[in-house]
Amino acid sequence: MTATSDEQVRKPQIWVDADACPVAVKEVIYKAAGRAKILAVFVANQPLSLPNSPYLKSQQVFQGFDKADDYICEGVVSGDLVITQDIPLAADILEKNAFALHPRGDQYSKETIRAKLKMRDFNETLRASGIHSRGPKSFTAQDKQQFANSLDRWLAKYCR
Repeated sequence: MTATSDEQVRKPQIWVDADACPVAVKEVIYKAAGRAKILAVFVANQPLSLPNSPYLKSQQVFQGFDKADDYICEGVVSGDLVITQDIPLAADILEKNAFALHPRGDQYSKETIRAKLKMRDFNETLRASGIHSRGPKSFTAQDKQQFANSLDRWLAKYCR
């Protein structure tokens, strides 16, 4: 079946779970979106200030648990990319045949997401029982570079 003139083929979009996204990662996305001429939607519970670009959009959602995640899940379609540290959101995105990328550059996959969910739940159980972990390590220049490389690979493969 071929597309008619009324049907537009939608270019993939980038969705950013922006509340916890490192500033350095946002800056990489700003540049990449403009370079690839692809829309990047930054979703957050608070107002965001983005550079002026037709390829960048800010979407503020109501305060509340998982509101940004819900908005992203409702908007994402197969082939889109979501940038998130939220493992349950990544799992939902993978179920929609979209792509999910951690801000440190690791791509989530259907093969590994269950193990990541189980580890997350285990760590939450430990924290709830009073055992405190150190939390994530500091975001480094190497993490930024790994993210930029992963994003560039995705753009080259899916946004021609």
